This record gives sequence, C-alpha cells and structure tokens, in this order.
Amino acid sequence: MKTIEINTDSNGIMLVTIDLKDRSMNVVSPEFIAEFDQVIDQLVSDEGIRGAVVTSGKSSFVAGADLLQIVDEIDPTADPKDAFARWSVLQQLYRKLETCGKPVVAAINGTALGGGLELCLACHHRVAANNPKAKIGQPEVQVGLLPGAGGTQRLPRMIGLEAALPLLVQGTHLSPEKAAKLGIVEQLVEPGREVEVAKQWILDGGEAEQPWDKKGFKVPGGAGLMHPKAIQTQMFGVALLQKTTNHNYPAPIAIMSAVYEGSVLPIDKALKIESQYFAEILTSVEARNMVRTLFVNKGAADKLARRPQGVDKSKVTKLGVLGAGMMGAGIAFVSARAGMHVVLLDRSKDDAEKGKDYSRKLLQKRIDRGRMSADAAADMLELIQTTDDYAKLDGCEYIIEAVFEDRDIKADVTAKAEAVIPENAIFGSNTSTMPITGLAESSKRPESFIGIHFFSPVDKMPLVEVIVGEKTSDEAIARTLDYIQQLRKTPIVVNDSRGFYTSRVFGTCTREGMSMLAEGVNPALIENVAKHSGLPVGPLAVLDEVSLDLAYKIGKQARDDMGDAYVATPADSVTEKMVNELDRRGKRFGAGFYDYPADGEKRLWPGLSEHFPVAAEQPTPEEVKTRLFYVQAIDTARCLEEGVLTHPADGDIGSVFGWGFPPYTGGTLSFIETVGLEAFVAEADRLAKQYGPRFEVPEGLRAMAENGETFYGMATQGDTRSAA
Repeated sequence: MKTIEINTDSNGIMLVTIDLKDRSMNVVSPEFIAEFDQVIDQLVSDEGIRGAVVTSGKSSFVAGADLLQIVDEIDPTADPKDAFARWSVLQQLYRKLETCGKPVVAAINGTALGGGLELCLACHHRVAANNPKAKIGQPEVQVGLLPGAGGTQRLPRMIGLEAALPLLVQGTHLSPEKAAKLGIVEQLVEPGREVEVAKQWILDGGEAEQPWDKKGFKVPGGAGLMHPKAIQTQMFGVALLQKTTNHNYPAPIAIMSAVYEGSVLPIDKALKIESQYFAEILTSVEARNMVRTLFVNKGAADKLARRPQGVDKSKVTKLGVLGAGMMGAGIAFVSARAGMHVVLLDRSKDDAEKGKDYSRKLLQKRIDRGRMSADAAADMLELIQTTDDYAKLDGCEYIIEAVFEDRDIKADVTAKAEAVIPENAIFGSNTSTMPITGLAESSKRPESFIGIHFFSPVDKMPLVEVIVGEKTSDEAIARTLDYIQQLRKTPIVVNDSRGFYTSRVFGTCTREGMSMLAEGVNPALIENVAKHSGLPVGPLAVLDEVSLDLAYKIGKQARDDMGDAYVATPADSVTEKMVNELDRRGKRFGAGFYDYPADGEKRLWPGLSEHFPVAAEQPTPEEVKTRLFYVQAIDTARCLEEGVLTHPADGDIGSVFGWGFPPYTGGTLSFIETVGLEAFVAEADRLAKQYGPRFEVPEGLRAMAENGETFYGMATQGDTRSAA
C-alpha cells in the first residue's frame, strides 16, 4: 500500500500506520480512502486479529481532507445530488469502521484536524500524546465548508450540543489537553506512549460498539425540539451567528442545522442529513471562493510561489529597523519573535526605548495569560537592541525603513544607513503609498532597494506586500520573501505604482464612502451596510482609525505629483472640510466622523448632518453595497491589467488579508467571477453612467467578458505556478 502500513503483533492487534509518502503531512486523499477500506475488510475477515490501533508515521496524525483536490471538484453549477453521491464515500467508510465489530483505537500522536479528527471520532477510543503544539479540531468552517465525514453528528453525541457547537461553527483548534478535558480524547499520555496505551485498552477488553449505537442512547445535555436546554443552545447559537456573520456565510448556518436536525435522529439517518448539507455547501460559490483563496492560494503564497528562481535561500540573523514608531516597533517585535537580533534605531535612545516598550507590553500580556514564561520573554527582549547610532547597523543583512511618510526624511535615513551597512544588505522601505522607484533614487544601490509594506498591527496582521521598483533585482525579491517566510507571514508581490496595490484599492472604498456622504447618503446607512456586507468596519470609521489628517496629506501629495493627470472625486472636498475647516482629523485627534467620548463607545458625530445634509431620497442598502464592492473590484482589475498585479491570486489574497474584503467573496477578483464577468461589466457600466468614471472598467476586463474568459482560467493558461 502507498498510504498505509500494517503490522499485526503477537497479541493479534493490528497497527495501522498512516503515512502518505509524497506528502509532508497526512491528508485524506482518494488513494487513502481506497486503501483504508481494504484495511477494514482485512480487520473484519481475519479471525486472528483482535482489534486495531490507528496511528501516523509522521509527526502529525492527519491534517484533514485534501483541499487541493476538493477545490478542483467544487462546482457551483453542479447538482447537490451528484455531490452527495460523490462525497458521502468518506462518511460511509468511517461508519463501516465503527460498526466493524472489533475495537479500534486512535493513537493520536500529533495534529488531527478535519477529516483526521473525524477518523478519530469514528474509532471506539482515543489516546492522545500530550503535545501542546498539536492541534485537534474541525476547522472546515474557516474555509467555507462543514465537517462532512460525521463530525457534525459524532462530536455532539460525545460531548453534547452546548460544547460541540462552538467548536464546529468557529473551527476552534484545541490542544490535546483541552480536548481531553472536553471528553473528545479519553486518555492523555506522554508522547511516544500513545500506541502502547491504545493497545492495552484493547487487551483490557475495550468495547467495539459506539455509545450512539446502543439502545436508549441520549445526547449528553439533551437534544430535540422539546428539550429546554437544547432549544436554548440553538437559539443562542443562531443569534450569535447573526451577529458574527450577518448570514453572509452559509457553512456555519448549515452546521447549526445539521447538528440540530441530526441530534434527534438515529445515527445513520443523521449522517445522511449531514451529507445533504455538505453537498449543498460544496456546490456553493462561497465554498469555492474561500477554499481557493484562504487555503490553496494562501498556501502557495506561504511557500513563496512568486520567489524568483536561481537565487540561493537566505536567512536574516541581524535586522536593522529605522524608526521606532508603531510600525517599526511592531516589525522589531515579530522579527525578534522569529529569533532575529534586531537593531531598533530612532532619533534618540529614549525614542527607541519607547518603541521597545511595545514589545515589553505584548510579552507581559503573554506572561499574564500563561502563554509564555518570564525567562523566555526576557530572552526575546534581549534580541532587541535600541540605539540612535547608525554605526550599530553594521552587520545587518536586512534594513527596514519605517519612518514618517515624508520623502526627504526617508532619503536622509537611507543615506545614513547605507554609509555603514554591508554592501550586500537589502534595504526595504515600509511605505504604504510612495512609489518605490522614486524612493530608490536616494539609494546608491537601487537594485537592492525594495518595498516591504507591513499592515498594522504588525503582530496580528498576516500579510506583507512586497513592492518591486524599476531597478529592484531578483535577489532583493527572493531575500525579502525569505525574510517574510521567517516571520511566518503571507507575502504578495506587486509592481511599483502610487499606493501599490493594497493602499491604492483600499483607498477607493474609503473615498466611495466619503463620496456618498457628500451626495447626502445617511452616514449610518453607509457604515451599517458596509459592516452587514462583511467588511470589518465602515469606510468612515476606517478613515478615523488611519486618520483623516493622513488621508488628506496623501491626497495632497498625489495631486502635487500627478498634476493634471489627477482625477478628483467628491471625497476630496470632504477631507478638505473635515481637516482644514472643522479640525476633525480622526480618532487619535479625538474627533473625526465619529465622536469618542471618554465615558462610552464611539458614535457618529451628530454634526455631520449640518455639514453634509442628508438627502430626502436614500439609496437602497443593496446599492450602497454595490458601490463599495464594485469600486474596489474594478480598481483591482485595473491593477492586474496595468501589471501592478501579476497574478489574480495576489489580488484576492491581498484584498482579504490586507484590508478585510469579505472572505466569503474570495477577494476582489473572485467577487467579479462570482457575479460573472458579463453581468459585472454591465452593472459597472450603469454605475459609471450614474456616478462617474471611477466605475469604468478597463478594456481588458470588457474583452474577457465578451470572450467568456475568467481571471483564474487565464492565469492557469499563462502561469505554470498558478496557485489555483
């Protein structure tokens, strides 16, 4: 067999070791399913076999289903009945295992997720190694799916609806210790003893029948329409889902339904209910979008799909960070966390120490929560050296400039750093808007100059945007990507332009929010529609967070640099009035579109209606959503056509992980494909006619629509490294 090894000991216990030779982690693949089916047949037919222990030949158990295969199978146009027939095979296999008549134990030596955990749940007993780094859970909902191999039925039957539902609808990962406390794992042992203890359970007379197959079984904690606690759990769960998802995500709703309906039925009928819901989800556009972007494309990016070939792998051991403000302090923290020695430089040693205080605060939180020892935190802090002396940058393989968005200041620190750093050091500018080619003019080595745009807060945001200037070398790109991989962050690579990709396109959303405000659209309507549509916060609230003052300065710089080429929008007059006339510059200044009372939550400033009168006739919520979504998607398509983006995957990853475009869409370009290119172009034409040229689609997109092409179809034809 290619995925499984079998050994039967003198006591008649079969050891089934899962080990996919061509994978770094075990996954539930079609080949594994076929071979495991043969294993069950052998277990049943061989009278000399007393029972079986299922374990893994790798450091983890089973990571779940093979999503690379699933994404190719997801077809939103398919009949759910066909999907039901095709995808219920694994569920039937696990049912065959638990009814085989012989005791089977899962010896969980590492991470067991998704279909891997469902295999464990179908065993009659579970023994797990007490490895705090291992993860146990059903994370399918995080990529738009639901557990389709019995997870929605067995987990509630084991630990009750109240405990199971949060794990299923949130995709929570548990440590083996927490899984044992919940009752998902019966025995917790020292790593390396799980197989031995599992075998002993069989020798001690382990039972070969699941609790839910016994007469009179009842779900722990109760289930059903007439059970008060079950009804309360369901009602609370539905309300929580509405609050957290606004019903934009079908998977958690389907999970709730599958659990509730299945919990009052015998297990075989309950499993059929689960398969029906799984088939419906598998034929949804949301599942296709989320699996493709959140798993396949992100996974390819994490493996550095855009890394130039022919450049040796590199590692940063000493990093220089110029500027100890919020961004520089965050970069210093994540770099030290990855084990690098960091030189944090600012105008004075005191300013640099204030930047290091950011790391101190974050580490103290970890200590207080029991996630880190005081000694480990102290060791990490030792890696950050604060200074105001550029000579301390000597020996740094990589420099990141994170000073104010001012061209002269950036040029000054570039010159001072290049005077002392090694000749082969890479210089990365953490700018969010300024073209890298222009900034590189102040460098003596423009081929080693590159943009590296982190997102705030750096310790939480997973994305890093790499910006390639006109003279940036392949070595600079490769070494920058290697550094980002050291941080365990996700990179996208874009070509140089004003605002690059993420800041440029995100700016269209905030400007559209201000344009609607200028037209007389109720600000509460703008903000609420944005949030209900899946954006993290409304465009006006975002502007307050990043500061209207900064938005005004960036806009002014763009107007000065572009001259007659600059295309004004109604948003320009709004920022002008808010900053210069009303002195409401954003949250950190205490006032913006919102008020920030010291004794309560923020609220929209009542004075907005005086300066931006609300029109008598308001647009529909759908129209507001359309404007916010389309203006971002259209500009993403422009970025792809202009060569700012080189692959649609980077556009989708950047929009979801960079500024929070709703994950259920798959990103801005997947959103266009979901609407359909022909329908999207027609609607954009209507918007352009009604609201202005910012909604005009690029000619390439119009041609694709006419030819029946798609972004990912074109990418697959033209790029052998396609992530989809």
